[in-house]
Amino acid sequence: MDLAAEKGASNWLTCRPLKQHGFSLHKGAFRDAVCLRYGWTPPHLPQSCACGAAFTVPHALSCPVGGYPSLRHNELRDLTATMLTSAAHDVSIEPRLQPLSGENFHHRTAIREDGARLDVAASGVWGGRFERAFFDIRVFNPHARSNSVHSIPAAYAKHEREKRRHYEERVREVEHATFVPLVFSATGGQGKAATALYKRLGLIISDKKNEPYSITMAWIRCRLGFALLRSAIMALRGHRSRSRVAVAQPSSTELVAAECNLHF
Repeated sequence: MDLAAEKGASNWLTCRPLKQHGFSLHKGAFRDAVCLRYGWTPPHLPQSCACGAAFTVPHALSCPVGGYPSLRHNELRDLTATMLTSAAHDVSIEPRLQPLSGENFHHRTAIREDGARLDVAASGVWGGRFERAFFDIRVFNPHARSNSVHSIPAAYAKHEREKRRHYEERVREVEHATFVPLVFSATGGQGKAATALYKRLGLIISDKKNEPYSITMAWIRCRLGFALLRSAIMALRGHRSRSRVAVAQPSSTELVAAECNLHF
C-alpha cells in the first residue's frame, strides 16, 4: 500500500485510457496491473522460470533471463532523453566519459575505467546553456530481498548514494559537469533527485509551450508511469529463454511483398 501511495504510482489508473497517447491497456494487462498494485498474485503464472527458480512476482521483476530489466532501463533512458530534447539542447544517449590521466577519487567504488558511459547527457538543464549535466538511471525492485529490508525512502537513498559514489566525483572533477542519479522503483515511484529533474523539465516545457505546469507534470508522470508499468507486465508475461532462435531474414522488401501477397 505504501508503494501504491507513492506520487506518480497511480497515474495509470486515474488518467483517461486514450490509445493514441499510449495510455491504454488490454484487459489482461489491466488485471495484471491491478494485481501488482495491491500485492496480489496474477493468475496463470508459470510454475518455474527459465533460469530454474520458482516463478514469483519479485523474481520476475529482477530475473535477467529474457533481458527485461535492460528493456525497462532502456525505455526510461530513451523517454528521459526525449523529454530533455524538449527542454534542453545537446542531448546525447550513452555519452562516453573522458579517459582518466592520473586523477584520484576518494570513493573506492568510483568508476575508473576508460570508455565508461552514462545514460543521458544534456546542456542547459540547471543553469547556463553551456552547463552540462549527466544522468544515470536505475530501476530497482522494491520486493527484492535486498530492498525489502529498508523503508521506501531509505531504499531510494541507498541507490542514489551508490550511483553518486560511482560517478559524481568523476563527472564533477573531470567533466566539470553535474551528475544526477535517476532512481525509480519498478512499481512507479521515483527518488528525490529524479523528482527534482522532472519537476524542472515540467517547468521548462510548460513555459515553452505556454501550458499550465500542473497539466505538463501530469503528462510527464503518466509517461513515466506507463513505461514502468508496461515493462513490469512484460517481465511477468514475456517469453524467457536461455537460447535465442535464429530467424531467417528476407533478402529484400520485394521478396516480402511477393511472399506475403502485399498490394500497395
